[in-house]
Amino acid sequence: MDLCIITGAANGIGLELARVAHAEGHGLLLVDRDAGVDLIAAELGVEAVTADLSTKAGLDVLCERLDGRTPDILMLNAGRSLGHAFVEQAEDDILDVIETNVTGTTMLARRMLSAMVAAGSGKVLITGSIVGYMPGPYQAVYNATKAYVNSFSIALAHELSESGISVTCLMPGATDTKVFERAGMRDTPVGEMKKDDPAKVARTGYDAMMAGREQITHGLMNKVQATAAEILPAGMVAELHRKIAKPNE
Repeated sequence: MDLCIITGAANGIGLELARVAHAEGHGLLLVDRDAGVDLIAAELGVEAVTADLSTKAGLDVLCERLDGRTPDILMLNAGRSLGHAFVEQAEDDILDVIETNVTGTTMLARRMLSAMVAAGSGKVLITGSIVGYMPGPYQAVYNATKAYVNSFSIALAHELSESGISVTCLMPGATDTKVFERAGMRDTPVGEMKKDDPAKVARTGYDAMMAGREQITHGLMNKVQATAAEILPAGMVAELHRKIAKPNE
């Protein structure tokens, strides 16, 4: 059986990716800094590691568990969001978003891809976001990290195009997960609006990865928003974002 590593697998899109991959017959190693990942692993009858992948120590814990095994599939889904005004956000929270979304994603990719390239085959799915195309008032740091993730993913797809490794960037829009609650954004228009089903988002991402697609955006309206964000002036996009992400008065 092949080995599929999924990060951020305790809830949301990561949990649904685990369910899809398990149903498709892949051997799973689930990773999350939330100890609840052990319950998910027990439910599915698969391996789990509790580790904070935003830190070198957490990366080491995962690599030790692998004990030389090379993943056939790598799903880099772990991420953190943060809402409200930038000047009101705690420094530790800002650093957590950057270290989880940017540093953790980058360094785990570096460690895993070395072995995957040596093996000459494999598939990678990285969870970016359509907000990576949008300057994001009241989500300034989060959107900026997703711009990095989107760019990083597509760059890797082309860099590794002759290696036997495919890299797919999943770019969802607002999805019905705990992210808005954890980011303190329940009191915003985007926090209150109807959101996409994470199970459907996960299936979209999985199918695109298996097909070797470079990027995929789930849902017609999200595709429209992403296209508009690339065409419209950045200031206009930022103002539209401000209106949906600013806390209600």
